[in-house]
Amino acid sequence: MSFIGKAWKVIVGIKDTLVLIFMLLFFVALFSILSATPNPGQVREGALYIDLTGYVVEERSTVDPFATLLSGEAPPIEHQARDLVRALDAAAGDDRIKAVVLDMTAFVGGGQVHLQAIGEAMDRVRQAEKPVLTYAIAYADDHMHLAAHASEVWADPLGGALIAGPGGSNLYYAELLDQLNINVRVFRVGEFKSAVEPYLLSSASDAARENRASLYGALWEEWQANVSKARPRLELDRVTIDPVAWIEASSGDLANAALEAGLVDQLGDRVEFGTRVAEIAGEDSLSDTPGSYAKSDLSPFLADVGSGNGSSDNQIAVITVAGTIVDGDAGPGTAGGTRISNLLDQAIGDDEIKGLVVRVDSPGGSVLASEEIRRAVERYRAKGIPVAISFANVAASGGYWVATAGDRIFAQPETVTGSIGVFAVLPTFEDASAEIGVNADGYRTTPLSGQPDLIAGLSPEVDAILQASVEDTYSDFLTKVGASRGKTPEQINEIGQGRVWDGGTARQLGLVDQFGGIEEALSWVAKEAGIEGDDWSSRYLGAQVANYDSIIRQLATSAVAPAPQSRGGDLFAMAAQQREVVLSQLTSDARRMVGAQGIQAYCLECPAQPSPVNAREASSLIELLGAWFTR
Repeated sequence: MSFIGKAWKVIVGIKDTLVLIFMLLFFVALFSILSATPNPGQVREGALYIDLTGYVVEERSTVDPFATLLSGEAPPIEHQARDLVRALDAAAGDDRIKAVVLDMTAFVGGGQVHLQAIGEAMDRVRQAEKPVLTYAIAYADDHMHLAAHASEVWADPLGGALIAGPGGSNLYYAELLDQLNINVRVFRVGEFKSAVEPYLLSSASDAARENRASLYGALWEEWQANVSKARPRLELDRVTIDPVAWIEASSGDLANAALEAGLVDQLGDRVEFGTRVAEIAGEDSLSDTPGSYAKSDLSPFLADVGSGNGSSDNQIAVITVAGTIVDGDAGPGTAGGTRISNLLDQAIGDDEIKGLVVRVDSPGGSVLASEEIRRAVERYRAKGIPVAISFANVAASGGYWVATAGDRIFAQPETVTGSIGVFAVLPTFEDASAEIGVNADGYRTTPLSGQPDLIAGLSPEVDAILQASVEDTYSDFLTKVGASRGKTPEQINEIGQGRVWDGGTARQLGLVDQFGGIEEALSWVAKEAGIEGDDWSSRYLGAQVANYDSIIRQLATSAVAPAPQSRGGDLFAMAAQQREVVLSQLTSDARRMVGAQGIQAYCLECPAQPSPVNAREASSLIELLGAWFTR
């Protein structure tokens, strides 16, 4: 009995220790949650401080805590454009806010439509006679798009500014695939549908080059017009036409060159900048740190001012289609067709919903998922509910497929629109398999038996059937767009063929009804629904609860390294960040070749959307392809 008694005491001791450990973990987690929750009580008189580390996006993506911990790297920080605009508009009328500070030290970028909307909100703050100040070590195009609207633009003396303009390189894999003996079967319709060219060519086709020149030229003109209007003293021609002469005139001092050309107003380190803000917003009574000033952070300020959507019984539902359109429940941040259609169907029976706005910011993706979303939107129209489509930065391919369900389409001049075309990619490995001694043989009862065979290759019959299916899908696309736009399929085909347009040209071609942002789309729907005055409020379907999202992000990322995009730095550091862009492109292209399922409506020419990817994930895909080199 003595032995049993001692054993029992050991067991009880282990149990008590485990209980104590779990209780400690519980209280640590509880403290973390309470600390991470934005507290409106933290808002005080002074400056509104907006740390723009990361990306500006239409819809913030969810964070997978387990994937984050396994990767060892935190996901890039994302800011919803509408939250930033709401905060700036609230600051303009808030007596506690004396100035607005945008810290762009580690800002990565965003789409032109989003940045222009934020810039216009900055203008409204200045119209309320409140200064807006920006600080960064180095400024690039997207930084300047915002900074042009500021009262004072500060840069670190060791930094500077450069304007590159839109455009850049795509990667082409035809020679690599030849060396790997991988046969990429491509089925497409559309002379300009260049999303498949990376697998077929070693450089861009003439049609793709022509389309990009037109698109990026229009986007560049819009950027210059917006920035020059906001900052007339900026010598943009000097900075962009002969940048070498401009820099050499300052003996290679990028910061002084930026100052002399009007890109920035002041040079100073963070302490000097903070001292300047303190002159406007007041000293920080809670801190003696050099360069500190009285301020309120963005999260508690947003929590304090509320959603701004009101609480009317007349609600305009908003569904967001952001990111690549894929089959299934993916997202937010990725447009999972099933997830979005379910959100729409769950809300359709709500009598308070008087209208619907579909906010699209997507280069497209799966045709099946796009059609699933379109059908869900059509069910609203079938009930007599007015539907407006609001385009953000990109509404192309599958994004435009979804838009055919709307009553009216709103876009901005900078919105990338169109890419009416479809394709499918199917790699086969008959040559690579034969080279390593693997051959396929068997018996077929029909020409389709065992097809598609990725090892033996596709039979001519299957090849013809797949191409016919893609052509039929393209015909469906033309029919849907034609019915939506009041044109014949033949007329749409003339402006289709996978070509991408800027928003201004798209409006002239009849692919867009009018210029305007989401506020204009909401107002139009309210009027069509017969709602008088402002007796309505918007309701984002499936919107995340910001507080809990913030908590999950903080808890999941506290134990891992920050994303490379979030570390900031000078112009050389910004150039080094292009490594992440290349990794993201490699990953996306590999996924599109080996992972895409079904017919795709996707736009390659569209400016890249934020697509966070860690090095480990990219390397695994590259290693997968590289394994074919092993003999």
